[in-house]
Amino acid sequence: MTATLPSVTLESRITRSEEVLFQEVSGEAVLLDLASEQYFGLNGVGTRIWELLGEHATLQPIVEVLAMEFDADPTRIRDDLLTLLSDLLVAGLVKAG
Repeated sequence: MTATLPSVTLESRITRSEEVLFQEVSGEAVLLDLASEQYFGLNGVGTRIWELLGEHATLQPIVEVLAMEFDADPTRIRDDLLTLLSDLLVAGLVKAG
């Protein structure tokens, strides 16, 4: 039986997995999942999201910061943020709780 992952919402508390090493290279991130020994890459926006996960308890403040920093539509940012974090959750790079 496989466990189902919780859905990611703006009220979700998402934390970076302690099993993931992070290194920024030229504005992008390289993540190494120690559990699976797999590498993952994040573009500049994904890298900024990764950094902000360590600073905020919920996701709404991250949407607000990104909307200001990138002068983008908050609805688009919200949708992209929730999609990215859902993907990271499936990959085991972040945890919901």
